[in-house]
Amino acid sequence: MLVVDDHGPFRALARELLQAAGYEVVGEAVDGRQALGECARLRPDIVLLDIQLPDVDGFAVAAVLADQERAPAVVLTSTRDAGAYRRRLAGSPVRGFIHKPELSAAALDAMLG
Repeated sequence: MLVVDDHGPFRALARELLQAAGYEVVGEAVDGRQALGECARLRPDIVLLDIQLPDVDGFAVAAVLADQERAPAVVLTSTRDAGAYRRRLAGSPVRGFIHKPELSAAALDAMLG
């Protein structure tokens, strides 16, 4: 798994929480460009991707990743709830959305089925 978020404390929390539940976090990225580079380098199966990044938004990153030959499963996150992104989520190639305060291994498991 690759964790993409521009806030270091959230990346650390996500890493700790998900590794404790058995997920392997292979890397982190702070923005969309770095996320694409790390995905090319690390080939993660899962990307936990913040929507509000400093360079490009998570929806744009997810669209690029979806076009890759071995596309990872992408789950978007945000401090805003899903209602703020309802239309964009419906047309996005992502597995789902988790509101940051509700991040858990169980929530991620539900998205990945």
